[in-house]
Amino acid sequence: MRLSPLLSIPAYTVLAVVVSFVFVDTAHADQASDIQAKIDSRASDIQALEKEIKGYQDQIAALGGQASSLSSTIKSLDLTQKKLQADINLTQDKIDSTNLRIQQLAADIGTTQGTIDDDRRFVRASFKAMNESGNADSLPEILLSSRTVSEAWGEVNHLGILQSDLQGRIESLGKSKDRLESNRKASEKAETDLLALQKQIRGQRSAVLSAQSEKNTLLKQTKSSESAYKQLLSQKQALRDAFQSEILDYESQLKLAVNLANLPQSGSAPLSWPLDQLRITQYFGDTPFATANPQIYNGHGHDGVDFAASIGTPIHAALSGVVAGYADTDIIPGCYSFGRWIMIRHANGLSTLYAHLSAPSVAVGESVATGQIIGYSGNTGYTTGPHLHFGVYATEGTEIKLFTNSRHCQGATVPLAVLSAYLNPLSYLPALPR
Repeated sequence: MRLSPLLSIPAYTVLAVVVSFVFVDTAHADQASDIQAKIDSRASDIQALEKEIKGYQDQIAALGGQASSLSSTIKSLDLTQKKLQADINLTQDKIDSTNLRIQQLAADIGTTQGTIDDDRRFVRASFKAMNESGNADSLPEILLSSRTVSEAWGEVNHLGILQSDLQGRIESLGKSKDRLESNRKASEKAETDLLALQKQIRGQRSAVLSAQSEKNTLLKQTKSSESAYKQLLSQKQALRDAFQSEILDYESQLKLAVNLANLPQSGSAPLSWPLDQLRITQYFGDTPFATANPQIYNGHGHDGVDFAASIGTPIHAALSGVVAGYADTDIIPGCYSFGRWIMIRHANGLSTLYAHLSAPSVAVGESVATGQIIGYSGNTGYTTGPHLHFGVYATEGTEIKLFTNSRHCQGATVPLAVLSAYLNPLSYLPALPR
């Protein structure tokens, strides 16, 4: 009697493959369970840190609602440093979790690849056995060549089992290939996320240094005296007003034409919000603050939108584009302006400005994507507290100027624009969430 193709494969070979697979699968299951336990532990830590950070944010916001004083400013800076350290711990936990996820995916990729290899070997061996045994016979041929009916039906049964097993293996092979491709894409995304987190933690550490420097400088300038603090604020405002007057004089001489027809339609919302949490502290135009301080705005009103943002809050690009400028006016002693600022030019004729940052995370000439973290909010330049100043401009009406002749800000670089190039950011942002 001829051996069926299934039986023609040596039993010890099948047994070896099965035993090997069992041991490998068990080892992988143990490893996967260990990695998953670590991921779950990190998730618990992340949840606790997010709660801790929320507590610091609430305390900082409560202090921001009080009248400005040296004691409240120092307390706010102390809370900010604690929050920033919690931010760093949170990002580190996310980095650890992402690394574990990458390990988990790598192990799954290896196991899936092994399953694919086993299925391929089985399919090849099965077809080879069928060819060598000549079992490509039709049912009548099998019946005629068998000595008994029982032998014939036994042969047909073996063929049915083999065909069923082959079909199962081929289907398994297809599913394994799909899973392998899915895991590879997930692994690539995790690698990208990891790089972004590593960049983020560097920015957060820079924000910590900025907060520490601000506190040290403030204590040195005031010598812990409340009256000295008030005097310092008054001096800063006077210097800021003087430089703002220089800027307005220069802007009035700019010969740049703005064609509003080239800009996106108002209300079309081409921009995204630059912050995850939104609380507007000053709107665009003739706001009450701008009206009460005409010496600052020269009667033109506030030229952007201010958002409450504690030091170290991630700032996102409102739209993809190219970083057109970055500078730090604080490097010029006595120059109180935008502090650390970034301007991005977009393909739709708009440019966006992000000012008073603690630390940038992009460089001039770099292409950025919508939503990408480009820096961290701060309290640099002239401010009455940590916040983000967000401005929107018609690109053709702007330029970036290095002041080589200035009373207090010689050597400072700032963005400038003709009056018609200043746009209301809320005309190009989505509706405020309720």
